[in-house]
Amino acid sequence: MSAGNEAVVDVDWIAARLGDPGVRLVEIDVSRAAYDEGHIPGAVLWNAYADLRDADYRPVPEAELARLLSRSGVTRETTVVAYGYGAPLGFWLLKAYGHDDVRMLMGSREQWAKAGHEWSVDLSVVAESTDTRVTEDANVLASRQAVETAIGNPQQVLLDVRSELEYSGERFWPSGATADAGRAGHVPGAVSMPIDLLHTDDETLRTPDELRRIFERAGVTKDKTVIAYCTIGNRASEAWFALKYLLDYPDAQVYYGSWSEWGKAIDTPVET
Repeated sequence: MSAGNEAVVDVDWIAARLGDPGVRLVEIDVSRAAYDEGHIPGAVLWNAYADLRDADYRPVPEAELARLLSRSGVTRETTVVAYGYGAPLGFWLLKAYGHDDVRMLMGSREQWAKAGHEWSVDLSVVAESTDTRVTEDANVLASRQAVETAIGNPQQVLLDVRSELEYSGERFWPSGATADAGRAGHVPGAVSMPIDLLHTDDETLRTPDELRRIFERAGVTKDKTVIAYCTIGNRASEAWFALKYLLDYPDAQVYYGSWSEWGKAIDTPVET
């Protein structure tokens, strides 16, 4: 464990539990390239686009998420450990749909190999589970309607953790790609806090004291409801994790639709 937090695990914790049927390792990324080159033994892959969103980049419905959990061999009692590029999104998503025991390997997936552990190139085959009920938690997952209601509300903060170029409206996608783009900009009144501000050089989150100062300087304080968003939810989920698990903010949520939904809608207000 690290950071004094049971939600966070390190590579030694994972290595000691390889082969444990009660633990499911999930690598989450936007493609399968890194996974195919080598992954932690026994890990299954969740593609943030193909598995967690539909062809129009909208979040998949509960029934599809339940089927993904079933294919991954996850039951209500399984300890799920998320790692990789999209680990914060996987961690938050499981919490948002009622899974109790979720852990996360913070930082780069490369720390597994750097610690002397071997990658596997074998396709992980797991037995499908049947106990995969999912129930949305509105205290964790903010809808588009919740974001609309938060605009102009002094008791709520809309937290945009995308880059400055995305926030200002110069880019829709983080890479600058123009395919499948919608309107660029930000939700009116949203606070800009690029996720990189929260990171150390090794891609992990800063200390709680440092994080607290960064959030509070931006007006993101504990007395307000915080709704974080980005493009597809990954960066917002990491900010949510910092708020909820490292700083103990009582009311923090993620707008899962994020800019891929808001910016593609034709009737949402957009500022640049």
